[in-house]
Amino acid sequence: MTIASPKMTLEEYLNYDDGTDTRYELVNGELVVMPPESDLNQRIAIFLLIYLSQQGIPAYRLRVGTEMVVSGSRATTRLPDLMVLSEELATALEGASRSTVTLDMPPPELVVEVVSPGKKGIDRDYRYKRSEYAARGIAEYWIVDPIEGRVTVLEWVEGLYEERVFQGNERIVSPLLPDLDLTCERVMNAGG
Repeated sequence: MTIASPKMTLEEYLNYDDGTDTRYELVNGELVVMPPESDLNQRIAIFLLIYLSQQGIPAYRLRVGTEMVVSGSRATTRLPDLMVLSEELATALEGASRSTVTLDMPPPELVVEVVSPGKKGIDRDYRYKRSEYAARGIAEYWIVDPIEGRVTVLEWVEGLYEERVFQGNERIVSPLLPDLDLTCERVMNAGG
C-alpha cells in the first residue's frame, strides 16, 4: 500500500519516523507500506541465515532487516529478506545509526528475496528488484519462490544477470558459495 503524500527525497525518507514499527520501502519517492511476511517466507529466510552462518560466513556479514538504497529515477530503497555483506561493506556499516546500505557504500555480495504471493510481490522480486540490484552491481541475487517451488540464482556477468533455475532435489549452484550443498526442496521446506 502506497501512502498518499508528496514525493520524498532520500534524505527525508532516512529521517522519517512515524512513531510506529511499520516497515516501509521508498519506491520512486513514494512511501510504500511493507506487509508482514508470511510464516513460510520468514522460516525460509531464517533457515538460509542459519545455513549460511554454518557455512562459515561470519554473523557480522549477514543481515536481515537492513535496507538498501538502489538506483532509480527517484529515491528508492529496498528491504531484502537476507544479505551477505562484503568485509568492506560490513566495515562501512559498523557503528551506523541506521542499518542502511547507501549508494556511496559498496553493494552486498549476495541478496536473497523470498517471493510474496500476489502479482505485486512477484513483479517486485522478479522485475523491479532484478533491474535495481543489477544497477547496483550486486554479484549474486537469489529469488526464492515458494509459490513456484524454485530458486533462481542470478549471477552478475559483464554488466548483466545470467540466471539458473533450480527445482526439486536439484543442488543449488552459487558462484559466490562454490561449496554450497543445498537443494531447492530443502530451502522450500525451510530445512525441515
